[in-house]
Amino acid sequence: MSLFRLSLASLLLIAGAAHARDYTYSDAHLHYVDFFQETAGMPKLLTAMKDNSVEHVMISGIPVAKKWHEDEPKRPRYYAGDDADAYWYSATDVIVADAVQKLPAEQRPYFHPFLSGFNPNDKNSAAHIQRMLDLYPGLWQGIGEVFTRHDDLTALTSGDTPRANNEAMTKIYHLAAENDLPVMLHSNITSKREKNPLYLSEVEEPLRNHPHTRFIWAHAGTSAEIHRHQTQMDFLLPTLTRMLEAYPNLYIDLSWSMLTPYLLDEQGKPRKEWLALVERYPERFMLGSDVVGRFNKLGKEMHSFNPFLDALPTEVAHKVARDNFLAILPKTSPKSGIDR
Repeated sequence: MSLFRLSLASLLLIAGAAHARDYTYSDAHLHYVDFFQETAGMPKLLTAMKDNSVEHVMISGIPVAKKWHEDEPKRPRYYAGDDADAYWYSATDVIVADAVQKLPAEQRPYFHPFLSGFNPNDKNSAAHIQRMLDLYPGLWQGIGEVFTRHDDLTALTSGDTPRANNEAMTKIYHLAAENDLPVMLHSNITSKREKNPLYLSEVEEPLRNHPHTRFIWAHAGTSAEIHRHQTQMDFLLPTLTRMLEAYPNLYIDLSWSMLTPYLLDEQGKPRKEWLALVERYPERFMLGSDVVGRFNKLGKEMHSFNPFLDALPTEVAHKVARDNFLAILPKTSPKSGIDR
């Protein structure tokens, strides 16, 4: 009887250990402000990080601001709240820089600011980014999230449709490579109803033409709006498989629109084909919360990946949860020579 109890206890201990992994996270996709350039503030972000084992964060602004139009009696709560325009807003980077620079010196290494406040259609933007690098030497560790094709936000934003492969962005990719800065792109892989990778060339062309620039593809080109019309894009997995093999400078942000219907099935179980892809390229995937100015859901967004992480080999899971994002950052502060 005692042997049976011992064996049973051992089995329960092993079973519990299989589901008892503790993760420390790097959030590779966090917006400090919302579409009105407002934020819950750094104290709440710090509390959310501490309470949820989020050790490092990519911290960026929002490159556009939503207009409260003269004809609208009520202020919208989101960019899609009404038909008023959004417009490119460079001061978003100043807000981020100010928040990070006010942190105590011992906290700053856990925050990784990315520049986002520029118009991707403007060939002056590379010069603007250089000015920001000069104004805040050693602060910026990446560029993005760059809004190119972005659901209804593209239609609402003043000016032409931004593309990831236009001349303005080409200048930015060269600048990024010169400064060892990764670039996070939001570029939808298709439109709401086209069941093919309609806009893939807009991402693939920069990957091919700028092999020395590291690209993080936000949500792997997916979005909640696309999923409202196409529950699952059957072409996504084979497309990513081909691209990861072809382009060693491509990294994938697995933020929330990738979780379902791709990483997890309807019952919340990890999909084997996606596990296999991550295991095949264990250093090319990272997690992001994609929270926007409010941080009360930071832990929920990051912990929602745990079922998928738990199904990966332990070493791979910790790379995806924390290490891969840190590995893509500059080895030295841009133009400063300071080792990170």
